[in-house]
Amino acid sequence: MSVRRTAEDVRFSKMIRERDDYTCQRCGSKHLPNSNGLHAAHMYSRRLKATRQDPDNAVAACYGCHQFLDSHPASKIEFFEKLLGLERFEALAARAHAKRDRVKA
Repeated sequence: MSVRRTAEDVRFSKMIRERDDYTCQRCGSKHLPNSNGLHAAHMYSRRLKATRQDPDNAVAACYGCHQFLDSHPASKIEFFEKLLGLERFEALAARAHAKRDRVKA
């Protein structure tokens, strides 16, 4: 079951893609600003309110890399740890798990 996308989610996704210069942070592919092929990929599910709009919790990722990361949890953790550094990654994990409020679908 997917989580409903709000107007805030749309703004957050655009901010992440702009921050990452419309470039997939895993493979380096460049995309046009209005491309449907570049997503804001989250480390921790958008269901977790505490990190849903947290910039450390998302990167720009092309469709293929987003699918790969979501279907390979160990690789996803390794990717985000390397990208953020261990200290920031652990702080993100603590925020994600501190309060288990979830967004309703």
